[in-house]
Amino acid sequence: MKIIPFYKNERQIIKKAIDGNREAQKTLYAKHAPKMLGVCRQYIKDIHFAEDVMIQGFVKMFKHLESFKFEGSFEGWVRRIMIRESISFLRKQQFVVYDDEVFENNQSTNSEQISDLDTEHIQQLIDALPQGYKMVFVLYTIEGYKHQEIADMLDISESTSKTQLFKARKILKENLEKQNIIGYGTR
Repeated sequence: MKIIPFYKNERQIIKKAIDGNREAQKTLYAKHAPKMLGVCRQYIKDIHFAEDVMIQGFVKMFKHLESFKFEGSFEGWVRRIMIRESISFLRKQQFVVYDDEVFENNQSTNSEQISDLDTEHIQQLIDALPQGYKMVFVLYTIEGYKHQEIADMLDISESTSKTQLFKARKILKENLEKQNIIGYGTR
């Protein structure tokens, strides 16, 4: 069986998009938009704001497309733009607070018992974290950044990054235990 790639050579498409070819730009957007919306959604709770940030990220990506050096993955390059746009959006909205009091004030009282854990439920638990905890948790656990990189991105100390991750994990574990979700092999 012959495999036909859905998207042609991405390098050629990127070069055409750099030259202003609208069809190539549309192809890049169509290929990467769903995944990049997911990236923005990991940071931004409201899907509408996440969509706005994703679109702003694509505007920035197309504006600076000629700076992509074809070293490493294009998707990774776009992903970094989306992460930075999400962080920038949250800073502008002043949602990022690195303080224990935020959690006490924003703690949800969802007592619903759930038998099977799905992706949407996990996202809801992560969304319930205070924004500072959530950003560090997502950057470290999902995106794979090191604490020093997170500290540089968020303009915090490396120890603050480590503390925020520890507290985020602790809160998630407590919330999962409250809902009797943690089972065999996950403690």
